[in-house]
Amino acid sequence: MSTLELKDFTEEQEALVVKSWSAMKKNASELGLKFFLKIFEIAPSAQKLFPFLRDSSVPVEQNPKLKPHAMSVFIMTCESAVQLRKAGKVTVRESSLKKLGATHFKYGVVDEHFEVTKFALLETIKEAVPEMWSPEMKDAWGQAYDQLVAAIKTEMKPTS
Repeated sequence: MSTLELKDFTEEQEALVVKSWSAMKKNASELGLKFFLKIFEIAPSAQKLFPFLRDSSVPVEQNPKLKPHAMSVFIMTCESAVQLRKAGKVTVRESSLKKLGATHFKYGVVDEHFEVTKFALLETIKEAVPEMWSPEMKDAWGQAYDQLVAAIKTEMKPTS
């Protein structure tokens, strides 16, 4: 998959992303958890990628570390999408792209994981804002996600 040119992310797409994120933001904690549970439903083996789930004896949705992690990933993904045009590049808060890339590399994240995550993200958003959902909105979020993944992948290497 080639890196999309940022000029392809239009003002209309930005508006759709911003509008839907504004509606979802207040439920970010619940939506983040839903998003991750969807990932694990589609790809149960993905749970092995998370150290805090590996040795856990409680059901995954009750794991005390999952909800905060899921929420921060969901918020970071959405805020990165919202900032895309304004910043002219992928920006992430809290941790650098280098750190994200190194972490994804270390835990063995592969293309299929990113694909599953994209599907789960789009499904989560569709369920969160059904009245706003459209093929255009799906494309806008899909493109924003692809940009974020492309940026993470460029940094997926061992930390020196």
